[in-house]
Amino acid sequence: MFLAVYANVAARLGEPERVSARQFHRWCEPDPPHPGPSSRRVLEDMFGASLEHLGFPLPQRHRAPSASGGAGSAPRFAVLGPVRIWRGEQALPVLRPLERAVLCALLLRGRTATASELIDGVWGDAPPPQAIASLRTHAFRLRRALGPGVLVSEAGGYALRIRPGALDLAVCEDYEARAKHAKAEGELTGARRLLHMAVELWEGQPLAGVPGPYAGTQRARLEQWRLSLLEARLELDLELGLHTDAVSELTALTAEHPLRERLRTLLMTALYRSGRQAEALGVYTDTRRLLSEELGVAPSAELARLHQRILRADPTLAGPRRLPAGTKAAPTASPAPRPAQLPAKLADFTGRTAAMDTLRKRLRHAQGTAMTISVVQGLGGVGKTALAVCVAQAVRERFPDGQLFVDLIGHHAQPADPAAVLGTFLRALGTPPAEIPEALPERAALYRSVLADRRVLVLLDNAHDTAQVRPLLPGSPGCAALITSRTPMTGLDGARVVDLSIMDQSEALALFTRIIGDERAAAEPHACRRAVAACGYLPLAIRIAAARLTTRPAWTVRSLTDRLADAHRRLHELRAGDLAVKTSFEFGYTQLGPSQARAFRLLALTYGPDISLAAATAVLGVTAQEAERLLESLVDTSLLHSPEPGRYRYHDLVRIYARDRAERDEPPTGRAAAMSRMRDFYMASAARVYAMGRPGDRLVDHLLTTDHPGQDFPDARTALDWLVSEADCLLTCAQQGAKSPERGAVRRAADLLLVTRDLVESGTHYLQYEAAARSVGNAAHIAGDTAAEGRARLALAGMFPVTRGQQQADDEARRAVLLATAAGDPTTACHAVNVRGVVAIYQQRYDDAEAHLREALRGFRADDNLACVASVLSNLSRVHAATDRADSAVDLATRGVDLRRSLGSTWRIANGRLALGIALHRAGRHAEAVSELLEALDTFRDNRQRLWEGSTHARLAEVYLASNHPAEAATHAEQALALGSIGNKWRRGSILSVLGQALERLGQPDRARACHRKAEMSWVWWSP
Repeated sequence: MFLAVYANVAARLGEPERVSARQFHRWCEPDPPHPGPSSRRVLEDMFGASLEHLGFPLPQRHRAPSASGGAGSAPRFAVLGPVRIWRGEQALPVLRPLERAVLCALLLRGRTATASELIDGVWGDAPPPQAIASLRTHAFRLRRALGPGVLVSEAGGYALRIRPGALDLAVCEDYEARAKHAKAEGELTGARRLLHMAVELWEGQPLAGVPGPYAGTQRARLEQWRLSLLEARLELDLELGLHTDAVSELTALTAEHPLRERLRTLLMTALYRSGRQAEALGVYTDTRRLLSEELGVAPSAELARLHQRILRADPTLAGPRRLPAGTKAAPTASPAPRPAQLPAKLADFTGRTAAMDTLRKRLRHAQGTAMTISVVQGLGGVGKTALAVCVAQAVRERFPDGQLFVDLIGHHAQPADPAAVLGTFLRALGTPPAEIPEALPERAALYRSVLADRRVLVLLDNAHDTAQVRPLLPGSPGCAALITSRTPMTGLDGARVVDLSIMDQSEALALFTRIIGDERAAAEPHACRRAVAACGYLPLAIRIAAARLTTRPAWTVRSLTDRLADAHRRLHELRAGDLAVKTSFEFGYTQLGPSQARAFRLLALTYGPDISLAAATAVLGVTAQEAERLLESLVDTSLLHSPEPGRYRYHDLVRIYARDRAERDEPPTGRAAAMSRMRDFYMASAARVYAMGRPGDRLVDHLLTTDHPGQDFPDARTALDWLVSEADCLLTCAQQGAKSPERGAVRRAADLLLVTRDLVESGTHYLQYEAAARSVGNAAHIAGDTAAEGRARLALAGMFPVTRGQQQADDEARRAVLLATAAGDPTTACHAVNVRGVVAIYQQRYDDAEAHLREALRGFRADDNLACVASVLSNLSRVHAATDRADSAVDLATRGVDLRRSLGSTWRIANGRLALGIALHRAGRHAEAVSELLEALDTFRDNRQRLWEGSTHARLAEVYLASNHPAEAATHAEQALALGSIGNKWRRGSILSVLGQALERLGQPDRARACHRKAEMSWVWWSP
């Protein structure tokens, strides 16, 4: 399977597709050879990580080129694989096939090649008619690609002027020559190393893809040369006692080159020296049969002699023990290696004080009876690795036997293999490669044994899951493991978890300032705050944004924040070099299953600050159990956050990414259906809350029907609690509906405003409710939906008497009446007329108030809307009380209370008691008024109706003042003012006036005058 995947990736990248099992096994060995540049590119594409991270320590020449190379550097050439050219760090564009043929003919000759030689080498016996002209064209292109002074014309042909060591073939020849010299001097280890370096230069088939007879001949020669180098190196392996290691490689080579007897000889020797005599004899038998069948010949004399020596167990065939070549005396025991693999901590690391202290304290006391395990988990980009490295560096002196580090690439589709990681750790701890077992359990056991009685810190970064981590944990109580992961490490006994969240504003500003510099930050403090807010206080995003500023001195911080202001481009802007916020999220998203990915996309389309499980169930169109499973799985990947049970939230930048994926991956019909289900859920649920709080109110019968039944509530109190908790989501849903092109969405949004007006009456969410109502009203007006616009105007009119102004409220209510009448919507018209009556009471236009209320009363009775009839009776009571009709006022208010009681009204009966208290006060029945008002006050307080609670305190203050109880009057007036939600400034002025009068009677004239001045200012401000 691995070889098939390798071939597919290589084909896609244009690299040689062939790799043998032998090559792969050799790459996994601790000693050379290692993957060459071509193979490295394919492997890194397959695994999505550098080979160093995957456990392949690479020689310096196969790592990223140094920065010393530049555009003016001399070219370097490779022919031991695909033909390539580099200039400094830059790989030059791939040449055309015939250009490569000409180049190879010149490189391999090493001298001037005549035109006829080149033509014969490139085209052979069938040159084109214009071969000379074609050769000149190819030479011209080569000269242009290589730069001046490299390809020169001389003696009727062409030659290359390249520096020594610029051709990989020449480097390989040099390694071979030096290896022969070292072997002659008895330096077997050095000779083996040089031969390995020579073989490592190969990147597959030499001269791959180069046409022409000359290239074909050279290709065959080079292949044979490579096999000779391999055989020479394997001979040295056997001389150095590495026969056990050599068996697997020789097995693969003989399978690849079955007729090459020298390889068979070496394999038989290696097997015999490994104690596998029967297998060694079996190789000879197989070889003899194969040579007979394929070539009709017998094995060579050398192979036959080796066979006889094995049969008689020749003691001279045993070979040396495994010792370094050139050693003159028995080696002395060396101290156990002390690895120091921790990365350097970030120079600008900032904040995280509490998390740092927690982790440092735990790691510094890692000397108990059990090994210490600490886990840092959180969203990608939140700074887990930076924190872990900083902590590890701070406590490294507590672990004198070493510190191990590995990136487990847990967010990748192919996380690091624990067995491979253990192999790397064991080698770093001094275990000879030949003593490292193959199986994971045996490696883990050896790893724990090696760490016994040592004090080593193991930093496992970016872990995938518990199964990946568990084999990598030490067993010694003196050791400690520090793990970072996006997913919860459940099942690790004794692990202490630090759940790393985004930074607070002060930490974010400190990090941003530290990167861009104090002077720059001090010049634009407001822009800096906007910048870190746009980054969602995510450290990675802050670091990228600040890095962009540092590389652009001409930019101001404000110019950066302006670029970040566009949510659609924000993730594109948060990219610098190889760092990108989007990439961090991409890793997590690509690991999701189809249903998880769908949930991740669709839930982001909602614009509320968070979402409940019930709402998510509706959006996804699945069962509650399935929705919870999906959401909790997203929490486990840190793509969602659960601030409390049953509620889920995106980080701002993750939400932007998820919406982008939804637009790309989710069909428009799927997105529209999800949003329709969400609106239906909120509409049906809010309508149920409205109906439970207002028994007998038929408004819910005049709303658009929904396909979703909404959420069930056991009682009205629970329903009201749900309304308050979902306020932000409900009002955001209304605003989304205003922007939706879906038919009926605007009308549904207007309906949602009407059934959520308790949010205004409770004294909360004024601004959000008003913004939503205006958006819906404007959208309905543009769409020509008079019914929806009328309801939106009604929503505004209903809140304005206590927030904006009486005249504005009357204007909106009058418009609502006109729109409702035109749309044939008597329900909206009745409610709007009732609002006009209430406004007229505030404005002391009592005749108009009574006329409006009588009209509303007739309409509600015609609709059999008894709850609204009770409300209008209470409002009429206030008109009668204000116009010296105290008895009828008490009668109307009493009828309203009785009607609400008969309907089974819950806290709404307190509105009737408030009206009755006002009427009793006007009738001079102060004690009864206080009784009713205190009953109403308790109900409002129990149901969190701050607006009505404040109004009731104000009325109690008036009653106590009228009944000559100034102390009680002052107390209730102060409580009304303290609630801060008693209504508009005109009403506040009235309360201040009552407080001033009470203070005068209490002998506090100076304070009383201050209250009167404030009251006058409020009345002036509120004057229509």
